[in-house]
Amino acid sequence: MFNARARYTLMAVFGLSAVVCLFYQQYQLATLGAFFVGFVLWSHFKQGSVLQASKYFKNGDHARAAALLAETKNPDRLARNRRGYYEFMLGNIALKQENFDAAELHFQIASRFPVGGKNDKAFVLIHLANLALRRKDKERVTAYIKRARELAVTERAKSIIEQIDKQAKKMPSQTGPGAGQEN
Repeated sequence: MFNARARYTLMAVFGLSAVVCLFYQQYQLATLGAFFVGFVLWSHFKQGSVLQASKYFKNGDHARAAALLAETKNPDRLARNRRGYYEFMLGNIALKQENFDAAELHFQIASRFPVGGKNDKAFVLIHLANLALRRKDKERVTAYIKRARELAVTERAKSIIEQIDKQAKKMPSQTGPGAGQEN
């Protein structure tokens, strides 16, 4: 729930209170302060600022969401449920900036982690299918659509899948080396 600076401040306050408790020989309170330092440190690495970034992301403030997500120096340390949403938000932000290669990379990573429910995972696959459609890679589009159909729950997701499927069927079949790659 906190950003990195707030976590550092909390760790300093808890650490300082533990030292003061040690000075006054209040060992149980000092242990509690050390526990809180450890918990905030664990939270910093496992949770990151993903939850706070998601609030800005949902409100459309993608710049602040990206800044909060950038505080996570090593996303591999994030908890599995946080990592999926972290990559999902970065993929959407990259789409808004029209950085399609980065968006595809983030969505591919997000597809390997839990992202909310089945419908959220379907939207990750829909984004991947859309990006593959943009690259005119019919094989990937059909693979992503097939998987997204299995997960889609809402009518909105199902209608988007059908629209992408119609566009994919209009694409010519690909044969030979280098098919589906942009020149």
